[in-house]
Amino acid sequence: MATKTQSLAHTKWLCKYHIVFTPKYRRKVIYNQYRNSLREILRRLCEYKGVKIIEGELMADHVHMLVLIPPKISVSSFMG
Repeated sequence: MATKTQSLAHTKWLCKYHIVFTPKYRRKVIYNQYRNSLREILRRLCEYKGVKIIEGELMADHVHMLVLIPPKISVSSFMG
């Protein structure tokens, strides 16, 4: 996978973040219908906030996402 930088007016950037979501007490609750719904919800939220999902994996008790967040969006505002 080639590493391509993005650009804004006067900067070039490549801000990749590995984010892990876990349910309370790390309960194994992400199964069949929830998995598909959660995948679609996360995809729509990232699209709405202007964040690109590079990779994602849904496990039974957590979610891994590698995302490309532009510098104009703070990580805390993306997560909150």
